[in-house]
Amino acid sequence: MSVELASGVWTISCRGVHAYLLEDGDALVLVDAGTPWDADAIREGVLDAGFAVADVDRVLVTHYDLDHVGALAELDDELSATVYASDADGRVLTGKRTPRLRGPKAVVKRFVMMPLVDRPSLEVRFVGEGDAVGSFEVFETPGHTPGHLCYVSEDLGVGLLGDLVRGNADGSLGRVPWVVDGNRRRAAESIRAFAERTPRFEVACMGHGEPLAEGGRDALRALADELR
Repeated sequence: MSVELASGVWTISCRGVHAYLLEDGDALVLVDAGTPWDADAIREGVLDAGFAVADVDRVLVTHYDLDHVGALAELDDELSATVYASDADGRVLTGKRTPRLRGPKAVVKRFVMMPLVDRPSLEVRFVGEGDAVGSFEVFETPGHTPGHLCYVSEDLGVGLLGDLVRGNADGSLGRVPWVVDGNRRRAAESIRAFAERTPRFEVACMGHGEPLAEGGRDALRALADELR
């Protein structure tokens, strides 16, 4: 199912993670794609919002993890969309690179996640800091994964934050559990740096926890201040 978080922005409930659907001008955008077992949940969520999977024009990937790219290959027969991802994580998604075996997360990704995630046949374009995809500006925020990205549309007032942070029930933002960060120190640096350079946004869309319908950048800056 999907729930409209703000005008033209829907959150789609997957297995322990959120995907998102949003209207960016004339384009329909899917943000991340749940686990390999969430294709039906995404289909139903898109339908709840009044669209079909075939209507999706772009897929914005925040990072390569089992619960963020898992259903892409299951949907690509219906999708004619272009996928946008970082070079580092996008090359893992396309099978052009394997994660370096540095730390427990990299080991789990290489030997557990990758065998469970099929490669999509969709076109994948690599984007990085300062690039634009529709109205969204791309921000490199490494740490959770080497190629983690956030996307912010000042026009729409929406920030797509992936697993850089998680949403708390009280409307604040917190850190994801340390065990799922590939590089905990670098993730903290990314939170602080991103909070300083991001334009204003109200709606904060995270992979885990409660998304925020308002006060997104303020909550991000509050968390960044705690990490100084």
